[in-house]
Amino acid sequence: MKNVKDEFKELFDVILNINNLDDCADFFEDLCTIQELEKMKERLQAAKMLLDNKTYDEIIKTTKISSATLSRVSKCIQYGNGGYKKIINQ
Repeated sequence: MKNVKDEFKELFDVILNINNLDDCADFFEDLCTIQELEKMKERLQAAKMLLDNKTYDEIIKTTKISSATLSRVSKCIQYGNGGYKKIINQ
């Protein structure tokens, strides 16, 4: 089975080459639907709130994220590769 980093290397390389906010917004607006961007934004907000020790109820009320998605974000923070913590705590 391919490593995610290998499988999506081209995509990750392109994202790493984005130089400014306008180019980033243009790229993601072309690449993703508004709904996909909205979901990514919600997950990021939820991850930030979880790392700030907010409760599930507070997060759901603030972000309108589903409990299933919030649970997935929480599991990624607890047992994943540390991606949220690396990026959010920069």
